[in-house]
Amino acid sequence: MSRITVAEFQEIVRRSLPFAQGLGAEIVELGPARTVLRMPYRDDFLRPGGTISGPILMGLADLAMYAIVLAAIGRVELAVTTSLAINFLRKPPPADILAQARLLKLGKRLAVGEVELFSAGDPEMVAHVTATYSIPPAAERGASGD
Repeated sequence: MSRITVAEFQEIVRRSLPFAQGLGAEIVELGPARTVLRMPYRDDFLRPGGTISGPILMGLADLAMYAIVLAAIGRVELAVTTSLAINFLRKPPPADILAQARLLKLGKRLAVGEVELFSAGDPEMVAHVTATYSIPPAAERGASGD
């Protein structure tokens, strides 16, 4: 069961992550075992060659990781990315992008996960991401943390 609601996560994005809000990602599923986001296609996401740009894909993957980490630990807004590696596997066409995140390991201070990115309607992965998030100690979480 998720330790944060969809409405709470959307509020965090609106209030604290305007750059992420610009992606327009929608939460399809939010849970500690699996989180899925859908980013609707927009023309301004394209780079030369007619493909979705790498920075847009990385931003979506990072947002999906943030969502699954908060789903697992609760409203700890100061959890931050410490590393993110992406492998671009194929050119995504102009289409919605789905980000499917899962945690590989959740510790007291670090969360390690992966995100698989797909073009909507295509079973072939367009990018694979691994990421690590740092979870602040309870004393540093402030009013918004557990």
